Amino acid sequence: MSELETPNRFRFKQLIVLASLLFALFFGAGNLIFPVHLGQVAGRNWIPAAIGFLLSAILLPLGSIFALGLTKSKNMFELVLPVGSTFSLLFLLAAHGSMGLLIGSPRLATVTFTMGVQPFLPTRWSHPALLIFSALFFATIVLLAYRQTSITNSVGKILNPLFVVLLFGLFLVAFLVNGDASHLPLLGQPGQGTSSLISGFLEGYNTMDALAGLGFGVTIIAAVRSYTKSDRNQGLVVAQIGLVALGLEAVIYVGLIALGVVSLRFTKASADGGTAFTQIMAHYTGSLGAALLATLTLLACLTTAVGVLTSFAQDLGNRFPRIGYHKFLLGANVIAFGIANFGLDQIIAFSAPILSLLYPVAITVIVLALLNRWIRQNHLIYRITVGLVLIPASLDFLHTLPPVLHQLEPLVALDHWCQAVIPLFNWGLDFIPFLLVGLVGSSLFVWSQRFAKKV
Repeated sequence: MSELETPNRFRFKQLIVLASLLFALFFGAGNLIFPVHLGQVAGRNWIPAAIGFLLSAILLPLGSIFALGLTKSKNMFELVLPVGSTFSLLFLLAAHGSMGLLIGSPRLATVTFTMGVQPFLPTRWSHPALLIFSALFFATIVLLAYRQTSITNSVGKILNPLFVVLLFGLFLVAFLVNGDASHLPLLGQPGQGTSSLISGFLEGYNTMDALAGLGFGVTIIAAVRSYTKSDRNQGLVVAQIGLVALGLEAVIYVGLIALGVVSLRFTKASADGGTAFTQIMAHYTGSLGAALLATLTLLACLTTAVGVLTSFAQDLGNRFPRIGYHKFLLGANVIAFGIANFGLDQIIAFSAPILSLLYPVAITVIVLALLNRWIRQNHLIYRITVGLVLIPASLDFLHTLPPVLHQLEPLVALDHWCQAVIPLFNWGLDFIPFLLVGLVGSSLFVWSQRFAKKV
């Protein structure tokens, strides 16, 4: 086969498999439960809330995939490198640390246990059962991910299609068999539903998919290269994979949000999406609901955990080849196993400030990369823009600390000052003015310098 034929055959034959892989890597337990909870909270306002959620949970991850393709970056480190090598390494460690060690994979294990195992056990067995379950969970990840080239087969071809079939089966029962789709526009009384486009956008942060997109890029690129050694059209192929995978995810998000809305017909809004999803499954599937929910949750969490910990090991293995992929993979799973056993509540309590710090920086890097045609990864533009965005990101980190820390008097005073002075601080979008000022100001300065040299 010639190299000219390889890209075409790739697009027609392997595109769906790798799109399935990318979807599976993105779609974890948070992606399953947060949209349902959003639908319940939104009520009549579910459409603007869904739009906001899709902007941050679909558009940003898709932007991260495009960013890697447009800049021809092989991994997250190369994408952030224009800011500086030290900052790029620190951001790499922070992003992968949050996804693979501190929040992402431990949360995946504990959510799986909470929704799929704990309801069947006596309360006194919870702690030892979590210990055993999490050990088996992370051991399975090591087995699935130990051979990097086996990830496509084990996740993209087997686990993910089964998950999608089960999920669309639920939609079929709810919206067609039961006919609840006809009730969707009529739900909610005046005043019921508090969610908005902005709250939906911020809810999308919880999926961690913008960070995941930057990290999973290395896994997708490695999978692309396993099919063809040619770099020709690689960026285009990666972009196509992202469009297919996240297009499917967007359809599922809308379905899950709609499920949350229609569930208000037979239950009250729950405090969390896990409980809400359990009630929905019980309503539509009866005695089979608990078993099906456990299967769905296990598949969603396991496939995403494979992606999170694999991308962690691949990226750091490339940066530190003396340690290598396999040692990073084993070490990451051991650490994640330890953190998972602190319990879901403790993990969630410390996730908000970390995401509030990292997400604005990730969004800024994605925006700058998407403008690569005009700014050409200019170091000055990257450094000024990211440097300014770090200011509100750091303030948001302090603002979202757990109550035991946030109630300290200096932090309370700083919080009041920020609310009074910084635009959009109360909405959690205060990084946007800093991003715009940094991008426009630094770009004008660079272009004026170029013009002066020509004159």
